[in-house]
Amino acid sequence: MIIFPAIDIKDGKVVRLVQGKFDQVTEYGRDPVVMARFWETEGAEWLHIVDLDGAKDGVIRNKNIILQIARTVKIPIEMGGGIRTKEDIKSLIDGGVSRVILGTKVIQDLNFLKEIVGIWGDKIAVSLDCHNGMVAQHGWVSTSDVKATVFAKELEQIGVKWIIFTDIARDGMMTGPNMAALEAIAESVQHVNIIASGGVSSLEDLKQIKTLELKGVVGAITGKAIYEGKIDLKKATQEIR
Repeated sequence: MIIFPAIDIKDGKVVRLVQGKFDQVTEYGRDPVVMARFWETEGAEWLHIVDLDGAKDGVIRNKNIILQIARTVKIPIEMGGGIRTKEDIKSLIDGGVSRVILGTKVIQDLNFLKEIVGIWGDKIAVSLDCHNGMVAQHGWVSTSDVKATVFAKELEQIGVKWIIFTDIARDGMMTGPNMAALEAIAESVQHVNIIASGGVSSLEDLKQIKTLELKGVVGAITGKAIYEGKIDLKKATQEIR
């Protein structure tokens, strides 16, 4: 299982939100590129990057910073937030982003998803951001009437190979992952890699997520816990590996 340090970018800075709320922001660094280099030296195998301004506005806002990260670090990065067009995806992948994460756009247009999966295959991930088992959208501002497990099956049928599952209620709360919901998503699909996100607060949480590895949960994203010293990334990466 891979541990993904999260670098969430807002106004060009590294921040964390609580439950995706833009009025509850903690700043952890002024330079995302420096932060990316730091996590790489701490043993990160991948980086998970979110353009929060992009997620909120529906258009990529911090692209130059993200492409600079891709050029600077030697490890692969995945990125989401504000990606809405084929042109967006092409420019990110051409710029060195290894995996592009889609959210709101997918729920609104599954034909678009079919088209881009046909072009880029496993370089495409879908962010399944959920609240009480239902899929959220528009940068977590609203909830759809789509059940997460049902949507996961649809994504698999389309050919999606990567799902990032986030329980919004747990995100930034340091209360531990929602294991029941994570397991339900993993069991709803057979040929999709699941990355867990939301609530990771300790090495024990990571070990708990790893118990679902045989069910397809191959990674876990951690943000607040590594920024506040609750998880030592270098030690955790070695133990989980």
